[in-house]
Amino acid sequence: MVLISLTCPTCHETDVVKYGQTSDGKQRFYCQNAQCPRQTFLQDYVYQGKIPEVKQQIVDMTMNGSGIRDTARVLHVSPTTVIATLKKRTRTSVSESENVVPCTTRSLPCRTQESL
Repeated sequence: MVLISLTCPTCHETDVVKYGQTSDGKQRFYCQNAQCPRQTFLQDYVYQGKIPEVKQQIVDMTMNGSGIRDTARVLHVSPTTVIATLKKRTRTSVSESENVVPCTTRSLPCRTQESL
């Protein structure tokens, strides 16, 4: 019997237990830390686009001016994955930020409430 010590990839705690399996048969794990924002995780992801670090890289590359196809080619993911990640990230970031004033005209730059 081999013991493998697992740590949560988000909070790096060792309070991790098995939490069932995915439909593909991969072992799912559960972080028992109550303050951990990401409770369940997989040890090995099948698809590169599901890894949270890759999703963050997609957002970072887009903010640095890389196109969708370029990002998909460099990170070895589908362009559809890049678009879906950016759409989800935009929805959460817009709902979390409260100081953004929506633009009504295209000729004027958008301003925040702090600059008004």
